[in-house]
Amino acid sequence: MESLNALLQGMGLMHLGAGQAIMLLVSLLLLWLAIAKKFEPLLLLPIGFGGLLSNIPEAGMALTALESLLAHHDAGQLAVIAAKLNCAPDVHAIKEALALALPSVQSQMENLAVDMGYTPGVLALFYKVAIGSGVAPLVIFMGVGAMTDFGPLLANPRTLLLGAAAQFGIFATVLGALTLNYFGLISFTLPQAAAIGIIGGADGPTAIY
Repeated sequence: MESLNALLQGMGLMHLGAGQAIMLLVSLLLLWLAIAKKFEPLLLLPIGFGGLLSNIPEAGMALTALESLLAHHDAGQLAVIAAKLNCAPDVHAIKEALALALPSVQSQMENLAVDMGYTPGVLALFYKVAIGSGVAPLVIFMGVGAMTDFGPLLANPRTLLLGAAAQFGIFATVLGALTLNYFGLISFTLPQAAAIGIIGGADGPTAIY
């Protein structure tokens, strides 16, 4: 019975949270839409697959070395990190101190976690190399542009107006977010409104960027 209990405790499903379960279901739905229904497979397939990998319980594929250290809850290691940040040796206080720290300090803490034996997950490495550096969005734009069929547009140039009108949604969404801020309904800064405005465009790769 003890070995069975140890086996169950060692399984990732025993550590599955409600948020992870919901995201796993959403990821499976995206994969089903992409594969079975052929609905935007270039977008939904990688999004769904990435969602599956990042929400596997206890896998830590999307965690950096420092996040893995904080998730491990080792009192001695937390004390070392807290001493460097001049904060209390608990996870919540360390996260707050990291959020306020300079990027150079955050990088030092990440290197310290690596020195303690923690390694970043494969998705965290991919994010740093591809997305954080800005390379992946450029490759996405080049790929989508190379695959675009301009035949229908050349045959009927008036459809160009539809594409131009769709991009007006970006400006409408930004102005809408700032209007909510003006009337005090919801508080959005200009950068936040601009980020929300990307959703208003009829362009999936742009929203990803």
